[in-house]
Amino acid sequence: MDLTPQQRVELHGFNNLTKSLSFNMYDICYTQTKEEREAYLEYIDEQYNADRLTKILKHVADIIGAHVLNVAKQDYVPQGASVTMLVSEGPVVEVPEGVYEESPGPLPSAVTLALDKSHITVHTYPEYHPDEGISTFRADIDVSTCGEISPLKALNYLIHSFETDVMTMDYRVRGFTRDKEGYKLFIDHDISSIQNYIPDEIIDRYQMIDVNVYQEHIFHTKCKLRDFDLNNYLFGYTKDKLTEEQRREITESIQWEMDEIFYGKNIYQGSFVKNAEKAFRDNLEHEVQKKQTGKEPE
Repeated sequence: MDLTPQQRVELHGFNNLTKSLSFNMYDICYTQTKEEREAYLEYIDEQYNADRLTKILKHVADIIGAHVLNVAKQDYVPQGASVTMLVSEGPVVEVPEGVYEESPGPLPSAVTLALDKSHITVHTYPEYHPDEGISTFRADIDVSTCGEISPLKALNYLIHSFETDVMTMDYRVRGFTRDKEGYKLFIDHDISSIQNYIPDEIIDRYQMIDVNVYQEHIFHTKCKLRDFDLNNYLFGYTKDKLTEEQRREITESIQWEMDEIFYGKNIYQGSFVKNAEKAFRDNLEHEVQKKQTGKEPE
């Protein structure tokens, strides 16, 4: 839909379109012992507590031009946090010329546009695998706006605010608004992909998949880091402290976890192969000990 800014302004009443962005990020860590796992969860709770999340959401409100009406925040026991903001129309400080173009949004600097009847929320979910040594931190951010601006303008800042190994993003435009002649508009801006709102340097770092339903104004993008450095996934030590075998096993576990999150399903073949390899190694060690000692190992 090609509409000029003048056409967008000539509406019958308020712009009733609702634009919703859901941003989900995952941080994955290998925690070998119970103590490491507890230390990692404590670190996450400190890094992404309710106060810091509130600051992040206030920057989001600034970027999309919102005035914060109310803030509800909560740190949970044993871990996790939530923040919900009710926001309304804020003062327009500056309106950039390219506001309707598909392009990455700014990092927090100045208020750029106005909106009304909107909300911003974030919830965090630290969790861990009971047997495999994998700890995963997930944060879900939802930005829902009414008016002319898309919350995708906050996406650039959100990506920079979290350490993300895997990201999933959903964007949807709902409802309709009318122009001055009464003609319904079900979307008021051009969009072909969420990727158009992500900087090139971020796109280069991630493997990406799009699933878009254009006629329903639904857009979905999944991202997974391309490069893998094991040191970025170890908590409290580096890979030089591990044997070559340990490095291989931990790398496989982490990449397996990332693939399952990225593709949104359990990868049973990988699980079967991994368990089969472990059973083979355990059986081999059993036989070696039996030959060395002449008796069944305890």
